[in-house]
Amino acid sequence: MSARGFAGVDYDEAMRRARELVPALRERAAGAEVGREMPKETLEDLHRTGLLRFHQPKRWGGMELPFVAVFDISAEIARGCASTAWNVGNLSIHHWMLALYDARAQDEVWSKNPDALIASGIAYPQGKARRVDGGFVVSGFWNFSSGVDPSDWNMLAVMVRDGERVVDHRMCLVPRGEYEIVDDWHVLGMRSTGSKSVRANEVFVPEHRALSMYLARGGSDFPGARANPNPIYRVPLAALGSHCLAGAGVGNAQAALDLTIEAVKERSTSYTAMRMRDFQAVQLRVSRAGAQIDMARLSIRDDCLAAQRIADEGRMPTLEEKLRFKRNVAYAMDLCTEAVDSLHAMAGANGIYDRYPIQRLFRDQHSLSAHIGFSWDAQGGPWALVAMGGEFNSPTM
Repeated sequence: MSARGFAGVDYDEAMRRARELVPALRERAAGAEVGREMPKETLEDLHRTGLLRFHQPKRWGGMELPFVAVFDISAEIARGCASTAWNVGNLSIHHWMLALYDARAQDEVWSKNPDALIASGIAYPQGKARRVDGGFVVSGFWNFSSGVDPSDWNMLAVMVRDGERVVDHRMCLVPRGEYEIVDDWHVLGMRSTGSKSVRANEVFVPEHRALSMYLARGGSDFPGARANPNPIYRVPLAALGSHCLAGAGVGNAQAALDLTIEAVKERSTSYTAMRMRDFQAVQLRVSRAGAQIDMARLSIRDDCLAAQRIADEGRMPTLEEKLRFKRNVAYAMDLCTEAVDSLHAMAGANGIYDRYPIQRLFRDQHSLSAHIGFSWDAQGGPWALVAMGGEFNSPTM
């Protein structure tokens, strides 16, 4: 067991630690882009503060904070760097996910190193598996494995087939030496997430390290339920899996708003009568962006709190409730992207210079909002279909 334990850190202290990192993250952001992964100093800060372990069970030294922390902490960190916030949300939710696994898998990872990082490849069609004696044989190629370089493990999504028939969806926990990292992360934005691809070929994964996602749809049927009875682990993964990443988008939009307000103040201190802050068009644009960001934050937080309440009640959320969560987070991210677009346009020609931070925030916002969980086209329709009496089928929901 690591000497570092964070079981005594509460929500307020975790948020204070996140807030204190913002200035340093903002200073490192431009350099981190060039390196295309989290800087060593940032990783050390996150380990030192425990901000990658806020959903890890207390019995392993984690904070085991309420579910809403997965959004709030990331949103705070994103005010300094959206890529760091994305990795914090992503890597931290994997601690939460590992708590769902068989206790043997938890012991295999955390007894050696409670600080261990776990990346993921979440697209089930990109992985295939067949059942063999004692487990599964897994192969595939997964894009977007965020934070993969410093990670000791990877959770790889597969569809298990019996012949041509899909019989299961599993997240397979694979150690670093058994998969290949493919350096193909040359992208528009979110560059320092280091979201490279991963390849595995005929890797054996024992049963206890292959979690059936049919057991992570809410409730307490997951293998780790006895060891980890906290209701936060009953929150349905597929319904709120994107909420851990949404903090990056909301915090990034908030940073764009904060930087814009600072810039307007600077351009409103001249001795002329025409101060930028006195133009009603500027006032309305800034105010609208602020309202959009606040509405997005409130909506996503409310989802997280509602999911926690449902889990505390010990009931399974309905399909309509799950789809509402997915609808809301996609719409909220649209609001944030509209806000960033408006603020970037307001920067005028200044907004095209590399030295002007809002251009990076603009690129980051459009890159992160391309995630399938934030696609209104994908997430907007299913809730309405079910609400109007139609049928929607998803095996992992």
